[in-house]
Amino acid sequence: MAQAQPNIALIKYWGKRQTKFNLPAVGSLSVTLDSLWTRTRVQFNSDLEKDEFHLNGQLDSIRYQRVSQCLDLMRRRANVSYCAAVVSENNFPTEAGLASSASGFAALVLAGSKALGLDLTDAELSEIARQSSGSAARSIFGGFVEMEPGHRKDGSDTIAHPLIGPEEWPLHVVVAITSDRTKIVGSTEGMQRTSLSSPYYQAWIQNHAPDIEAAKRAITSHDFDALADISEYNCLKMHGLALSTRPALIYWNGATVECMNCVRGLRASGTAAFFTIDAGPQVKVICEPSETQEIMDALRGIPGVLRVLNSRIGQGARLI
Repeated sequence: MAQAQPNIALIKYWGKRQTKFNLPAVGSLSVTLDSLWTRTRVQFNSDLEKDEFHLNGQLDSIRYQRVSQCLDLMRRRANVSYCAAVVSENNFPTEAGLASSASGFAALVLAGSKALGLDLTDAELSEIARQSSGSAARSIFGGFVEMEPGHRKDGSDTIAHPLIGPEEWPLHVVVAITSDRTKIVGSTEGMQRTSLSSPYYQAWIQNHAPDIEAAKRAITSHDFDALADISEYNCLKMHGLALSTRPALIYWNGATVECMNCVRGLRASGTAAFFTIDAGPQVKVICEPSETQEIMDALRGIPGVLRVLNSRIGQGARLI
């Protein structure tokens, strides 16, 4: 069995330069969480007539095709054809803006490769995971992680790599859950819509690299204020891009906006905290450990916040 954690992008990936190998149009930078996880067991069996996929105790036909296609990537490497039974569990809401596909496919790739006896490097695991979920390439690693956009057509240079480990800058991530519902428009469809209809899409791509470099400088120097500034700026740029899509992609709800206002108020008063939001309504607040309780208490008081989670920055995918 393998365990992987979701990651939270501080510098966002939105848009693809090529769909066949799921290649991102821009790079990204993230932190891997600790307390949220996906656990996955893979068993290959020559008696099975087709792959089976159970998620959270239920047969899952919605995500079956993506899971089977991911298994195909590993079967080709191992030169085998038999099917697999996959059992997976999340301890957090699925497809609700908490990067469940990232942890899910990272865990699947590690468990599947080991079940087939493949001895793959982390870079190879990252490359396989990326083909099923772009963010899954980052969840192979722990701590602060950079995803390279790459330039090769086959995607062999489009992989993630760690920047610093979780123990080097042990920040906390507080998550405000504002909805348990599956989002109406998934990230893949949303990116496609954006690339086809947003008048700002090319500007997003052309002006992305400086955000990556600014965030990397802030991380290597442990400059919290600089990381806060560039992360919030990049987050709101991505959602501005989504809003400019036709029809508009509105991933927020009312509580999402109130959480953002709350965090901005806390930061203005001296609290070391900043927010980021992926393609969903959940708000993630990165903070110094000493500020965690104050932030959790503040977010719990916002109408529409269902619950508040706290996580350290975590390790990469591993066998358990």
